[in-house]
Amino acid sequence: MSSPSPRRRSIFTARLVNSAVEGQAPDVVDDLRRAILSGDEPPGTPIPIEAVSRFFGVSQIPVREALMVLLGEGLVEHVPHVGYSVAKLSFVEFRELYDVRQALEAAALREAVMHATLADDAVVREIHAAMATAMAAGDERGYHAESRRFHVALIAPARMQRLVHIYESAWNLTEPARPMSRVADTGRAVFYDDHDRMLAAFIARDAATLVAESLEHFSHLKSAIEVFRSDPDVFRQP
Repeated sequence: MSSPSPRRRSIFTARLVNSAVEGQAPDVVDDLRRAILSGDEPPGTPIPIEAVSRFFGVSQIPVREALMVLLGEGLVEHVPHVGYSVAKLSFVEFRELYDVRQALEAAALREAVMHATLADDAVVREIHAAMATAMAAGDERGYHAESRRFHVALIAPARMQRLVHIYESAWNLTEPARPMSRVADTGRAVFYDDHDRMLAAFIARDAATLVAESLEHFSHLKSAIEVFRSDPDVFRQP
């Protein structure tokens, strides 16, 4: 179910984007977070403070403050006398985040089916169709983005905002590794079929089946990431 990673290491600032409009102060935190979550820079990529400050046209102080925020979110790590880098997890830590998402999703889905409306059904159907379009086009990034939207849309009707925040935070920590870029088309097809069954159970308001299908989906995801557990470009090795 795996395929070689398409990425190579590059200078961190090469893919940075300053989202501020002319005359507006740069939002260093959001732009750095966006760069990390895009997965364009692999785990372990150094984040040079001086180069980042030059890019944004600011002093090093707001850059350091932004990195402290991202450190608190688990997206970057700091080694004294070495510097900051995109956080690199061990495989055990990475797998644990999938366990966290699985548990939170199961809890939220049971509540979601009790409160979901026809409008929620329409949203989930639309995202599911967008996933199909991305998969047919071989758009790995698009597929991954729609897959995440799909899962969040399924649990949104539960109205458990704190749970959803923790769920998305756990998901964010695995984003730099871009696991879907390492899964072959056949693997994504398996995930899509999982989503298809989850959609049917959600619309039927069948909580037991929906949770069971979610658990099966996470089983497939964990099998997929197991394949590249020894990749030193992705995980911190023992």
